[in-house]
Amino acid sequence: MTELEKCMAGEWYDCHDKVFLDLKRNARKLLQEYNALAYEQKEEKTEILKQLFGGIGTNVSVGLPFICDYGKNIHIGNNVSVNMNCTFVDCNKIVIGDNVLIASNVQLYTATHPVELSERLTPGWNLNDERYFCRTYALPITIGNGCWLGGGVIVLPGVTIGNGCVIGAGSVVTKDIPENSLAVGNPCHVIRKINGQGATV
Repeated sequence: MTELEKCMAGEWYDCHDKVFLDLKRNARKLLQEYNALAYEQKEEKTEILKQLFGGIGTNVSVGLPFICDYGKNIHIGNNVSVNMNCTFVDCNKIVIGDNVLIASNVQLYTATHPVELSERLTPGWNLNDERYFCRTYALPITIGNGCWLGGGVIVLPGVTIGNGCVIGAGSVVTKDIPENSLAVGNPCHVIRKINGQGATV
């Protein structure tokens, strides 16, 4: 398997492999151009986002500044508003559905490392080693249709947020949230069903 294939499969991968450095270089160039644009330069913004993202629908707005890692792993549907100062660490796929609101300072993290130090450090690594000193892997994030993520929400690797969910401001989403849920807190938990889906959970 190539390092890119390992990455997308959720396995350990070398994040300093040339393929990732090239992706980062291209993303940084496009982001520098994007973040220098004026608010009203909507056509220019859309053209850059089409180059940056792996897929983008219609009526998509991404506020300034915006930060991402590779860009190509971000797939956004139709009618999506991403407010200012958001960070998408898209080492694996980030898929955002239709009719989604993402408030300011939201952070979506696909990359992660082992909790145990013995697993986190690259075996046999030394100061003369060209490899990265710690092991990295990445898991996809999915945000369903009709979701609203409040200000400062953090979504961790491997999480799926179901259709129609509202995630309260400041929440840290560590596990999947079922569709049509209002969920809040750290760790984020469902407090009730919404959109006519029943009683309090």
